[in-house]
Amino acid sequence: MSALDLDRLTPTKRPEGRARSGTQKWRSLLFLHYRLPASAVRAVVPPELELDLWDGQALVGVVPFEMVDIRPSWLPGAFALDFLETNLRTYVHYRGEPGVYFFSLEASSRLAVQAARWGWSLPYHYAEMREERKDNGTVIYETERVSDPEAKLEVSYRPGAELGPSKPGSVEFFLLERYFLFSKRRGRVLKGQVHHVPYPAHTAQLLSERCGLMRAAGLDVDGPPVLVHYSPGVDVEVFGPWPVG
Repeated sequence: MSALDLDRLTPTKRPEGRARSGTQKWRSLLFLHYRLPASAVRAVVPPELELDLWDGQALVGVVPFEMVDIRPSWLPGAFALDFLETNLRTYVHYRGEPGVYFFSLEASSRLAVQAARWGWSLPYHYAEMREERKDNGTVIYETERVSDPEAKLEVSYRPGAELGPSKPGSVEFFLLERYFLFSKRRGRVLKGQVHHVPYPAHTAQLLSERCGLMRAAGLDVDGPPVLVHYSPGVDVEVFGPWPVG
């Protein structure tokens, strides 16, 4: 199936039933997107997943943000977790459903790392992370993987003008409005789903950036990100994961 034929609106609808995998709040998200040759990305994505390309090019995203009030449905709110997270992802589709594939996810909570690895078969790593906000609006965000100090991100930026919810067909919708995620466990594809209102998107001014996460994932990028966006965040319901195929 061609990426042009994909249904990109149905995934935005909430699944029926209770969000048994819990609720989360994603805050202060920076979206850095780099353009890479499709062949380079294809080489490190499971063969079951098709690349979802924009204008024939593969885009790889680095997304540092805050995770707030993270808990499964059965856990009282008093025990919810707050931590920093950074994910490295690209865009794929599986059997006609567009979503994301994560090369890696950094988190500042050891408990969250273990839970996500066990429950979702996602490549989480424990990292030392910090976020600092300056009086002039500048945000400094740093992460360094404990098991591999070269897998790091150092970025400073300033949120910009409000763009509002992304329109279908725009590059912002293509990148930001992703509700399915795919992983593999014992040779089978797993699918999870999140639901939230459309991201309130903003422009962002990138002040500095050093990223070693892609090289750690077997990707080689030459140059700065081609697209930069920011969002103050969304409240999220989480469903799955389910084996598919």
